[in-house]
Amino acid sequence: MLKIVILIQFVFLSLGLQAQTSPSLAQFPLENDSLAIHHVAQPQQPFTLVGEHAAILGEQDGTFELWLMPIQVLRNAHLTARLQGYDFPIELNKLATDVDVEPDHTTITYSHAAITVRQHMFLPRTGASGIASAVVLFEVHAVRPAQISLTFDPSMTMEWPAPNFGPANAGWRERPGGSGYVLQTNSPGLYGVVAMPGATHGEIRPYQERAAEPPAVLTFSYDPKRDDHTFYPLLCGVSDSGSLTSQAKQGADPTGELLDRILALEDHIPELYRSTAEYYKHFFNERLDVTTPDPQFNKALRWAEISVDQSRTPLAKGTGMTAGWLPAGTTARPGYGWFFGRDALWSLYAINSYGDFPFSRGALEFLLSQQREDGKIMHEFSQTAGQVDWRSMPYQYAAADATPLLLMAMDDYVRMSGDVEFLRAHWQEILLAYRFTRTHTTEGAMDNSQGTGWVEEWLPHKPDQEIYMVALDAQANLAVSRLAKLMGDSKLEAGSLETARTVETRLAGYRSPTGIFRFSRNHDGSFENVRSIFPSVAWWTGDLHPAEADKIFEDWEGSHFTVDWGVRSVANTQTIYDPISYHRGSVWPLYTGWTAMAEYRTGRSLAAFEHLQSSVKLTDLQDPGAITEVLSGEFYQPLARSSSHQLWSSAMLLSPAIRGLFGINSDALNHRLTISPQLPADWDHVALRNVTVGNTRYNVTMDRKGPELVIDADSTEATVLCLTAAVSRVTCNEPPALHHSLRLPLTPVEVSLGEEAETRQGMQSQHMHVLNEQREAKSLTLTLEAPGGSDQILKVRRNIDHADKAPALMVSGAELHGDLLQVHAPLGEGYQTIEVTIRW
Repeated sequence: MLKIVILIQFVFLSLGLQAQTSPSLAQFPLENDSLAIHHVAQPQQPFTLVGEHAAILGEQDGTFELWLMPIQVLRNAHLTARLQGYDFPIELNKLATDVDVEPDHTTITYSHAAITVRQHMFLPRTGASGIASAVVLFEVHAVRPAQISLTFDPSMTMEWPAPNFGPANAGWRERPGGSGYVLQTNSPGLYGVVAMPGATHGEIRPYQERAAEPPAVLTFSYDPKRDDHTFYPLLCGVSDSGSLTSQAKQGADPTGELLDRILALEDHIPELYRSTAEYYKHFFNERLDVTTPDPQFNKALRWAEISVDQSRTPLAKGTGMTAGWLPAGTTARPGYGWFFGRDALWSLYAINSYGDFPFSRGALEFLLSQQREDGKIMHEFSQTAGQVDWRSMPYQYAAADATPLLLMAMDDYVRMSGDVEFLRAHWQEILLAYRFTRTHTTEGAMDNSQGTGWVEEWLPHKPDQEIYMVALDAQANLAVSRLAKLMGDSKLEAGSLETARTVETRLAGYRSPTGIFRFSRNHDGSFENVRSIFPSVAWWTGDLHPAEADKIFEDWEGSHFTVDWGVRSVANTQTIYDPISYHRGSVWPLYTGWTAMAEYRTGRSLAAFEHLQSSVKLTDLQDPGAITEVLSGEFYQPLARSSSHQLWSSAMLLSPAIRGLFGINSDALNHRLTISPQLPADWDHVALRNVTVGNTRYNVTMDRKGPELVIDADSTEATVLCLTAAVSRVTCNEPPALHHSLRLPLTPVEVSLGEEAETRQGMQSQHMHVLNEQREAKSLTLTLEAPGGSDQILKVRRNIDHADKAPALMVSGAELHGDLLQVHAPLGEGYQTIEVTIRW
């Protein structure tokens, strides 16, 4: 294996230490995209750039580590400047002021009275075969000549769980075309190089001295008369092509050849950047692009698609999806920078929703390639799994939920893409997975006997059968019934449908006399009565309709579960509640997405939009452009170990937004596009470009016109399409057309949420919650919850023809001032409940 990383640095001419070559790479422009996120640098917060084969992970003070997957080449890279006539070292990382994130690059700015340095970083999307690149550019402006030192710790650490052979030693190597460090460990076949044209090395520790692990230093010089328009590259490469000793005996010089090869890449750096810029310039040409009246919402959805896409890793069979990223430091674990079954499968609903079917197909292909002989779908697969006896370790099949989730995801993919041939090619694997779900059950419903369901730790003991597993099992059976119909297996179609109804009955048994769905069932038939968010997955696909669920939704939407930044896993009234635990009270954007989807499925649009907005605000909370994995259940702050760039956190903004808020349901098999939106009352117009049904993309608009919502869908070629408001499995027989239209009646009176006070990091929850919405022909009743003594504002909309007289409104529980509804929460500690009714 030979892989090469490129870091580019704005370099600085010598002030006299050693002779250095003149800069040779002319500066080239970087894109300025409309999606740019500008942040004040937060030194203790992370940033991540991740791509198909490489990653740059660091803190917002600009320190970084560089991974050429699966190897951490170097870590703790940081900068020091010395200016001519200014005899004081300037530690640039302490002077980080700004972070600017674009789809194709990230910039960190360091500012001093005498010098400004901008650190631009990007990951090329393409390159020569066998090469993966990561690029860093330092743009320098100073009032006088300066000497810059880049100091880093040589690492050459393989990602967990591969064995590592001690820290890397850095030795200096001179070549005709340049020079650089050679990094070696005690592993005879693994080596790397780090080089900067024109740079000088730092102190090289003689072999005779006592063993130590000193950092490596590369020193550049900058002259304002000559160097303001030049880039200088730092080039890194690794190889595990075999023993250096044996190759040397055969007359080869592998480290010299690697150094020569990476130095030769300098001239190709502009085209590597252009590959990245062009990829993101055209990113939304074939993916869903949403425009609403809320610019922040639009931007968050676009970033969510980009963040999800950055998880993809091409593999020998299919596509891996890395779960999450965080700087590893001295560990071998860069967050969750490897592959998980359930993380990918929950996220495929988002990918199908925005129309990247090749990505979904590749992800399913990889998971099926790792299927166990008895049909179980993998839980976890490291990027170094091939270097250890991975199957003997307790990770690959640790959880049980990936198997029913794969059945659900296959059904979703086939329906939306129309790719029946992919189903046909993998039908035997689907049958094997289905048999696995049926052989590990309790009273007919899948249990936890073959791995964890959702939680990996619980009190007082791990559950025997979680409601989470039962809910997935019911939906998986319905999915298999539909897939069996496509495959012409009528016996399996009927049998899995009957099994689904049996499992639904078991699911109903989880409902307690108080109306709360319980967390788990024990072997003796008793239940764990913990109030949790996990029953919400029962509404995920829209196939199930658990009865008498009002109480649990009011519970989820109230302050015991909902905070301004999402939804807790466990109510804060429960004895096991711990706001900083992993599963027993922290907030995951994943849970927020589950809850929002369930709310949209049941018509609770105000609460659902509140939860969507809480995830929108996370887009630039910590790692700009990405959404973090887990936050405290008590304070608005991510857990320190939270993967800041988490795949399913971004996916869980997309799925409920596209399928719930916009109500998009594509059925390529029957040429149907179902659209049943639940838009905020103050949104007059929405445009969705590239709504995908099979191989056809539609531009969809939604416009409020008096008492109706008018929906138009246009394509560049005439297509057969039934545009409807209700899901149907009947094949569409409409004639081909370029334009399709649908008119939906609007309720006479709607309410939207008002502006909320900003919740800043470290604060506790302060926003109003909508516990219930009850609509009747001539009235709307809202049950609200807000901090005691606070005033809240809602907006009222009347959907009428302009020629009609607006209906008179009668309000109880609030005051109506024009189109604003002012709500006064009663005095008292904590949150107080208010009921507001509008009649007309």
